[in-house]
Amino acid sequence: MEIRKKVDRILGIVLATIMAVMVLNVLWQVFTRFIVGKPSPFTDELARYLMIWVGVLGAAYISGRRMHVAIDLLPARLNKEGQTRLKVLINWIIIVFCFFALVVGGLRLIYITFTLGQYSPALQVPLAVVYAVIPISGILIIYYKLSDIINKLL
Repeated sequence: MEIRKKVDRILGIVLATIMAVMVLNVLWQVFTRFIVGKPSPFTDELARYLMIWVGVLGAAYISGRRMHVAIDLLPARLNKEGQTRLKVLINWIIIVFCFFALVVGGLRLIYITFTLGQYSPALQVPLAVVYAVIPISGILIIYYKLSDIINKLL
């Protein structure tokens, strides 16, 4: 559990930092557009990429904190042992989905964009860097769900 708390803390700090950078970026965009009269060329793209990172990493953070939306009609009808088994099954389904969709699919997306040499138009950042958040988030969700399964069984 000690490692999980550290991961939660680091991820929370990363998310707060990304949000702070995003706010400053948007404020700069508004300032350059309406005060200076010449909009900054990179702010729109940076805000878009930061929003992607906040959304995808935020999903991992929420998953780890068990704050995600859940429908509990079936678990409410089961006894305690049935609820535990159902939670373990659901966590395994999430692990399999995250592995194939986020980790494997994300790594393939990174490989393709890196191989094709795709760069963002304004920032000239490799799109592989932008897409790297997908497998990172998948690995974090898998870690959280495995931790949940281990804690349920112990």
